[in-house]
Amino acid sequence: MAVVEQERQTVRAQARWVHSSARKARLVTDLIRGRSVPEARTILAFSTRAVAKDVEKVLRSAVANAESRPDLHWQGDDLVVVSAHADEGPTLKRWRARARGRVARIRKRTCHITIELAQGTPVSAAPAVPAMQAPEPEPEVVEPEAVEPAEAAEAAEAAEEPEASSEQEPEAAEEPEASAEPEAAEEPQEAESETPEESDE
Repeated sequence: MAVVEQERQTVRAQARWVHSSARKARLVTDLIRGRSVPEARTILAFSTRAVAKDVEKVLRSAVANAESRPDLHWQGDDLVVVSAHADEGPTLKRWRARARGRVARIRKRTCHITIELAQGTPVSAAPAVPAMQAPEPEPEVVEPEAVEPAEAAEAAEAAEEPEASSEQEPEAAEEPEASAEPEAAEEPQEAESETPEESDE
């Protein structure tokens, strides 16, 4: 027994020669593919990309086509975006003067945006738009106990005392050396003073 698959009825709208590159338009059409019409309208309304306005126009046109067909009697809010894609259109070549008499090519790209709608439940490969969650309570920060100023001063003095004693030790070690040098300097003077007396005798 052969299984006969009924073709899904779809409604289609297309905008041709839209002044945007197909790559930029695909970034927007990927967001609405598989979503319901109200959700797709919300995504396009809050999108910051300029081509989102053109995609929204095509979506409105497709909804109007579905609602105006007498054989379908579809409601716009019950429809799902089955297909949304952007194909490359013709590229306009323009020229811009550059240095040393050269020219640079300007490519003004165009695209064709197509959207198909059908009845059914929304099925999207993209993650659902998360709802706003309640802010999480901030963890309590435990403050260290306040130290009294007198105790802090005593701790600082105790830390300074070992440093002062260590500084004094090298000075004490240097003092004997310095005292030894003047004694050595005094000895030659005594020797010199003895020599003239001896010569007088």
